[in-house]
Amino acid sequence: MDKSKINILVVDDERGLCAGVQEALRREGYSVDAANDAHTALQLVVERLYNLVLTDIKMPGMSGLQLLKAAKQNSRDTLFILMTAFGTVESAVEAMKQGAYDYLSKPLDMQRLRALVLKALEFQAVVSENNELRLRLQKRSEPGLLVGDSEVMRKVKQLADEVARSDVTVLIEGESGTGKEIVAHSIHLKGARADRPFISVNCAALPEQLLEAELFGHVKGAFTGAVADKPGRFQLADGGTLFLDEIGDLSAKGQGDLLRVLEDGTFRMVGGTKSIRVNVRVVAATNKNLQEAMTAGKFREDLLYRLQIVPISIPPLRERAEDIPVLIESFLEHFTTKHKRRRKKLSAEATQHCQRFPWPGNVRQLRNVIERLVLTCHEGTIDVKDLPDFLRAHDQSATTFMIRPGMSLAEVEKLLIRQTLTRVTANREEAARLLGISRRSLQYKLKQYGLLQDRELSNDPPSKG
Repeated sequence: MDKSKINILVVDDERGLCAGVQEALRREGYSVDAANDAHTALQLVVERLYNLVLTDIKMPGMSGLQLLKAAKQNSRDTLFILMTAFGTVESAVEAMKQGAYDYLSKPLDMQRLRALVLKALEFQAVVSENNELRLRLQKRSEPGLLVGDSEVMRKVKQLADEVARSDVTVLIEGESGTGKEIVAHSIHLKGARADRPFISVNCAALPEQLLEAELFGHVKGAFTGAVADKPGRFQLADGGTLFLDEIGDLSAKGQGDLLRVLEDGTFRMVGGTKSIRVNVRVVAATNKNLQEAMTAGKFREDLLYRLQIVPISIPPLRERAEDIPVLIESFLEHFTTKHKRRRKKLSAEATQHCQRFPWPGNVRQLRNVIERLVLTCHEGTIDVKDLPDFLRAHDQSATTFMIRPGMSLAEVEKLLIRQTLTRVTANREEAARLLGISRRSLQYKLKQYGLLQDRELSNDPPSKG
């Protein structure tokens, strides 16, 4: 256990005791914060992931038990040890009922406290082997890529929620950086397999000769270097979900092997003779057009139909620029907390620059830019001058958005109206003039296309004059 990576919060309105416990645990090598009231402590728990909270029960305002209940709503995996001078069996039982790990009476025995802290952390380390806990911790420690209230993202999240309740195979399509694996995680965590493993494999990262052994495992002696039996990803995911990323790069042999296991749920380890049956839900993802690959003879038709029982298409960021401000806000909050920087915001003009940029790397590229700005900008407001050169140099007059072949005229018109109101002007009278229609017609089309529900378009600025 690397104690320097363990975050502990000490909460007590007795400042001397609070500081003493904090210092004692710091000498043990832990990273320790302190708060002298429960309201401050709750804010810290919301902003930072703590392994353990030691809190007094009797405090002015919010009690330690109330803090525990409130904090568990934000960080259900944080352990609590409650401290009190009123050590009774009743309060200890109540603390355990509310989810406390253990209980200490004052005056504190520092040797017992250190031993109890170590015991709690060892317990947490064992529990963290559980895949559900590990995924929840990962979710809290990484900013999400699916933030957004645009209509198209609401539909993506709604469809993901619906398929999560079933066991059908899902194919997630989208450009690199759009958040395909995040959608796969979401489907897994909201389904009946949430407490079982989520195993991921990147089909493009493994050469053909290794992919079969990686997916299905191998027995001892199957090939040079196979000194022992090794389970494959399908066995590791038994009962849970297997996420096959970049499925479009799977070789012809790999496609055939995958199709067989999808059809009957059985396979043989490399070098083995015994058939193994598994119960695995498969979620696949690709940044390629598999229909075109199928037409070109590069992807099996039967496998494609087996995979895309439910297809989910994630739009690129350039097609949902109205989500950029809320994504920026989410990333700023995450990275200022992660890197312990002062709170920051982007100026309105800097945000507009970001909305006008096409973001070829999608949400991942935007996230990386925001993290860089958090680290390099020292002012509370990040302005245009602080943006990377490629953003400032982008020709605003050349701003474009993607129209896909096969879109209906209504879809094109809807996209043009949304992009005009989010990228050019939020004033509807001016937007109507630029679009060559009356303001009344624009209002009608906003209602017709359901754009009035878009958060970025819901506040109509006052008309000019």
